[in-house]
Amino acid sequence: MKYLCIGYFDRDKMDASPKEDVEQAMSQCEPHLQEFYNSGQVLIDAGLDVESRLLHRMDGKVRMLDGPFAETKEMIGSVFIIEAQDMEEAARAASLHPAVQVDAGERFGWRIEIRPIHYYKTSTPEA
Repeated sequence: MKYLCIGYFDRDKMDASPKEDVEQAMSQCEPHLQEFYNSGQVLIDAGLDVESRLLHRMDGKVRMLDGPFAETKEMIGSVFIIEAQDMEEAARAASLHPAVQVDAGERFGWRIEIRPIHYYKTSTPEA
């Protein structure tokens, strides 16, 4: 089964931190990313920008609004898809991600949400 994992961060906390502290925390991510990728369960990993656009249908027309849209201090910073037998295995695989391995992640509000994917289609055949 495939699982969508959503990485969150607290933008206010990160923005309030000195740039050097954020860069130091990010530099600590690489070894954890390698272990995470080497698990063999990561299908896709993507870091996201804070810029966003919302599309919705209203009065019979598609409307666009520029974001970010989070109504809380939390922002989505990354998404990844892993393959696992069950939620417990998915949680073990996701626990290798830097968001929960790097100590500074606690200070910046880093966390991961895991959700089973019920429909998964690729535009190219899977390897």
